[in-house]
Amino acid sequence: MTVLDTRALNRATLARQLLLDRADLPAVDAVEHLCGLQAQEPQEPFVGLWSRLRAFTPAALSDLVTGRRVVRTHLMRRTVHLLAAEDVLAWRARHDAMLRQRVLGVYRGELAGVDLDQLAAAARDLMADDEPRAMAEIARALADRWPAPGPRALGEMVVAALVPMAQLPPRGLWRTRAGVRNLPLTSWLGQDIAALPDDAADPVGQTLLRRYLAAFGPAATADLRAWSGLAGLPAAVTALRDDLVSFRDDRGRELLDLPDAPRPDPSTPAPVRFLPAFDNAILGYHDRSRIIDDEHRGLSVAGERVVLLDGRVSATWKVTADTVSVTPLRTFSRAERAAVVEEGESVATFLSDGESSRASVGEVP
Repeated sequence: MTVLDTRALNRATLARQLLLDRADLPAVDAVEHLCGLQAQEPQEPFVGLWSRLRAFTPAALSDLVTGRRVVRTHLMRRTVHLLAAEDVLAWRARHDAMLRQRVLGVYRGELAGVDLDQLAAAARDLMADDEPRAMAEIARALADRWPAPGPRALGEMVVAALVPMAQLPPRGLWRTRAGVRNLPLTSWLGQDIAALPDDAADPVGQTLLRRYLAAFGPAATADLRAWSGLAGLPAAVTALRDDLVSFRDDRGRELLDLPDAPRPDPSTPAPVRFLPAFDNAILGYHDRSRIIDDEHRGLSVAGERVVLLDGRVSATWKVTADTVSVTPLRTFSRAERAAVVEEGESVATFLSDGESSRASVGEVP
């Protein structure tokens, strides 16, 4: 079995994630290809798409949100993602059990004794008037019947798990601050969520596996599990195995992939890329060593924005007074520093709507 070293996996990841070359894709196609973008920080998907698309404009994504072609909702890993509407409707039922278990993992004690099916029915009745509500409003409305759990546990279980919800605009629009208002997905999108097929071969899981490999492969089943939050999709893997190719990584793990997916030469140059907080190019794996050193792994879950240099996380960045400030994680050569500044100036121009192009690179702390 062919062994793919870390650099080969890195270049494959960059290619699948549209980070090796910016793509000539409409924003909605990019969101679909990437299986959604993590979006609990509402402005971060704009940076994620700008770093991946040649002709991206913020208005394009805002229009997709208001036009209901993409939607903000809890899905993979119980985190808020921005996903194509068709994918949410097709995938949501497959995530139901995982979402319940993830919320129970945090609030099991508070929710002990609560009949979750009854809670779900009451929440659906509450939301049947198609009135958008904040999570706290939903919890308060249900608290008379279920006072013991407290508003946070009650609200999280309803909004993140029991009733599939869309987070409505203006939340998630360009340069807009807005609280979360929830409406059932079926009301917002005007379509029913697809029922989970009664099929032991897990056809929805097969779709998730194919789509994941197209955007993240080659990858191990542990990586698939880390991305989705689902329990490895064993039936889907078994059903598709003959259609996939296998490799090994340096640790001896089996990696699965689509036969015709891009696996660039490891020597392919990788441009500087600025990634948003919580980007799935990093979080979409159990073993993230293909893109980030183990000593810096914590940055990806701490909400730090990062800079890729030669395809690897090599710096963090932030914006202060319309200046993009970069903090290296290692020593840069003169050429590397110049390349980071050049891309940082482009990021500053984008984020400020052309009002500033200031960027600076500091020293290794």
